[in-house]
Amino acid sequence: MTIFATCHCGATRIALPRIPTDAHTCNCTYCQRAGAVWGAFEEHELDFQSLEGDTFYSATEGLNEHHFCSKCGIQTWGTSPDWSSAYNNDGTPKGEPGVVPTARSFMVNLNTIDDIDWSAVSIERLDGRNNW
Repeated sequence: MTIFATCHCGATRIALPRIPTDAHTCNCTYCQRAGAVWGAFEEHELDFQSLEGDTFYSATEGLNEHHFCSKCGIQTWGTSPDWSSAYNNDGTPKGEPGVVPTARSFMVNLNTIDDIDWSAVSIERLDGRNNW
């Protein structure tokens, strides 16, 4: 069964292979305001069926992209370097400090999925404000 993540007006529509069992929220200055619950996917897992009106914001010159619908304003998905490959959730490096990973991670705001069973999703709270 295909699962769809959509913005409020339906202009952005992403087909997902599954609902992740693990997700995270972040209290960085952007994510706290967006209120997203991020589920991770590999790029090839996402089927962008409609990106009409899709635009993005980046406070990091495109390094981290926060995508949202320019029509209804809903935060839908994002992409960034795969920070988890180089850093622990508390911000400490797994290896050499200062590394910017070349692999990218793709996140979908799970709040954009209708009728999600939140009891099946473990949500970790990341302290992005103080750790990154």
